[in-house]
Amino acid sequence: MHDPRPGPVDDIDARLLRALVANPRGTALALAEAAGLSRNTVQARLARFEERGVLRSEERRIDPAALGYPLTAYVTVVVVQRLLDPVAEALAAIPEVLEVVGVSGQGDLQVQVVARDADDLYRIAGRLLAIDGVERTTTSLVMRRLVDHRVTQLLP
Repeated sequence: MHDPRPGPVDDIDARLLRALVANPRGTALALAEAAGLSRNTVQARLARFEERGVLRSEERRIDPAALGYPLTAYVTVVVVQRLLDPVAEALAAIPEVLEVVGVSGQGDLQVQVVARDADDLYRIAGRLLAIDGVERTTTSLVMRRLVDHRVTQLLP
């Protein structure tokens, strides 16, 4: 298990992380050159990042539209609290569900889904509502992505 608060990022970490953002598949040597660090330093820091859970999945981000899923929606789900874990398991079994996070506010879960078209989104929303423990849902269709996922601006 990794520490959710992995500690401060120093200047060397920041240089390496910037190089990694610019070239996520870069070799240790390529990252070392880009960051102005030695290969051994890069390898040691990368190992430490892995151990501390700083780096997330190495899965490359695939645009769902390229797979035939041009619609993205966020579904706020209200659940029976004692059934939260089984609801999460059922959501994970739906291929069009990309991410599920627990949230505060009007709902309990925020579910990111993709769909082929409006009819497909209607079908997926019905699957979510059919899960035992789901009380109600509210669906918001993504009209346009204005800022992509990013973290570089958080580096010192």
